[in-house]
Amino acid sequence: MALREIIVLPDPRLKLVCEPVAAVDSKVRKLADDMLETMYDAPGIGLAAIQIAVPQRVVTIDLARKEEPKKPVVLINPEIVWSSDELSVYEEGCLSIPEYYEEVERPAKCRVRYLDLDGKTQELDCEGLMATCVQHEVDHLNGVLFIDHISRLKRERVIKKFTKAARREALA
Repeated sequence: MALREIIVLPDPRLKLVCEPVAAVDSKVRKLADDMLETMYDAPGIGLAAIQIAVPQRVVTIDLARKEEPKKPVVLINPEIVWSSDELSVYEEGCLSIPEYYEEVERPAKCRVRYLDLDGKTQELDCEGLMATCVQHEVDHLNGVLFIDHISRLKRERVIKKFTKAARREALA
């Protein structure tokens, strides 16, 4: 396992649509291990491969609290196949947009179909924080950030802030 660097806004790679994984092999399992280690270190509850500059459809999630045993979930080629009409609002954040949080409205429940680490097709019914997290991470795979779900004014403000910070860092 290895820690990977998390790319941050305004990195244009965050807007890429990721490629499906052709086969679940040792390379993909190593990627998932690295993603979990990176996610836990950050710390975060979800990570999409594109956030470590790998444009593949792989997501890691673990909603366990610090004091609880880890419960990692790896979704390969995840696809939301159903979502509820009922909506819920969660304050979301993102490892690629550090220290910025905003309320986002999404379907309260969803069903995701994916491949597990053995390459077997699975389906998972999600609600609450898990539904929000799955939708947030699948959005990443499609080049969508959680700030794309907020008002244009707020989105432009946060993009401007991170663009300025990146410019300052590049000059340093």
